Amino acid sequence: MSSFQLLMEGFAAALTPVNLLYALVGVTLGTLVGVLPGIGPAMTVALLLPITFTVPPASAFIMFAGIYYGGMYGGSTTSILLNTPGESASMITALEGNKMARRGRAAQALATAAIGSFVAGTIATGLLVVAAPLVVDFAIGFGPEDYFALAILAFVGVSAVLSRSLVRGLAALGLGLVIGLIGIDQQTGQARLTLGVPQLLDGIDVVIVAVGLFALGEALYVASRLRHATPEVVPVGRAWMGRSDWARSWKPWLRGTAFGFPFGALPGGGAEIPTFLSYATEKKLARGVAREEYGKGAIEGVAGPEAANNASAAGTLVPLLTLGLPTSATAAILLAAFQQYGLQPGPQLFDHNPALVWGMIASLFVGNTMLLVLNLPLAPLWARVLRVPRPYLYAGIIVFAALGVYALNGTVVDLVVLFVLGLLGFAMRRFGLPIAPAVIGMILGPMAEIQLRRALAIGAGDVTVLVQSPIAVVLLLLSLGALLTPLVRRLAERRELAPTPTRGNQPARKD
Repeated sequence: MSSFQLLMEGFAAALTPVNLLYALVGVTLGTLVGVLPGIGPAMTVALLLPITFTVPPASAFIMFAGIYYGGMYGGSTTSILLNTPGESASMITALEGNKMARRGRAAQALATAAIGSFVAGTIATGLLVVAAPLVVDFAIGFGPEDYFALAILAFVGVSAVLSRSLVRGLAALGLGLVIGLIGIDQQTGQARLTLGVPQLLDGIDVVIVAVGLFALGEALYVASRLRHATPEVVPVGRAWMGRSDWARSWKPWLRGTAFGFPFGALPGGGAEIPTFLSYATEKKLARGVAREEYGKGAIEGVAGPEAANNASAAGTLVPLLTLGLPTSATAAILLAAFQQYGLQPGPQLFDHNPALVWGMIASLFVGNTMLLVLNLPLAPLWARVLRVPRPYLYAGIIVFAALGVYALNGTVVDLVVLFVLGLLGFAMRRFGLPIAPAVIGMILGPMAEIQLRRALAIGAGDVTVLVQSPIAVVLLLLSLGALLTPLVRRLAERRELAPTPTRGNQPARKD
């Protein structure tokens, strides 16, 4: 069947009354939690992950699609009204968005963010429909050595690109790989790192790791740094845009989409780079009034980065669904959700579960439309949510996370592991270790180990089997390039900052 026919079947599944209800619940919860200060999309998805366990898989992922996009939009609301980005990708939105709000144009800033998110999400999801089958056809021929090289690329890309320090990124990755080793070795049957606790023989559930490191660790970290006082929220009416606002926004929406989608699909690409490029491009292209408003609240500085942010969110689903490769922290949480249902994203997922995959893709269109209809009139309500006192907010997050994890197996061991991982996540944030490499290492580590063993078994122990495939060679070279790029950049910066040597120690003579 063609991609169009499969997408139509996906719409038939997504538009059933039950799944429409799940999509509505997803976008509402995603926006409600994502709009809270200091909470980004990754933490939103991790926090709401346990509530989907009693939901059928197809409905659960339709709901998660809504949570994903809802969390993205909620972050822009926090940035504009509170100047508190929920994630690094929303920092650019806060630059101009909060200044617009301070000038009494909060409604216009929220409107261009909402409509830009809708435009970018719709276009990027259409590109996902086109790109996903092509990547699947390419990936069907992957062997064990290719999948191992792909995992290495994911490890290096996320550790080197998404981290401020290569060493810290690799250290966080190592922690994740160690967590992934806990449990019974699937090939030898030996227990590893279980400390004699029977409940750890099956390993640590990915949901506990995601909720502990992201939701609990982030909540403890943000609560330790922010004041307990109620934040000052800029008042806002119903979101709307005038004719001049439309004229100034539609081109940045399209350019931001063009920046965001390809970067989101790259390992380690993320949303930070395309949002910055979009902002820089719009600032360079600004003329007349727009040029004067930059730094004071230019609507182009909100429209472009928000479109890039949401387009990159759709772009991350291309490698996630087709290769099982998470390229961002939120994608890693979504991968954990798939594994919770016994599903492994990749080429076989499109063959074995087409209704689930295409239903989820179709629900992205549906959820995007729901977000636009829901958020334009409800902007004043989200502004009131921002006034929740901080102590109640973060105490509620911790209680909700504990209840969700305890509901998994009903054991105290899970709660102990949750709080240990929460403290670990807090310490990592405190000392500058990124969370995303740890989660991706924990999820992809066992897969990389299995593929490595399979490749070595096929090659009778010959290590050169890992570089006999052209695909594996290309992926390993890309990994090497991602590993060396930060080092080369740092050396170049040191050379630029080094003082220019002078001839000898004698002062220059005056002529």
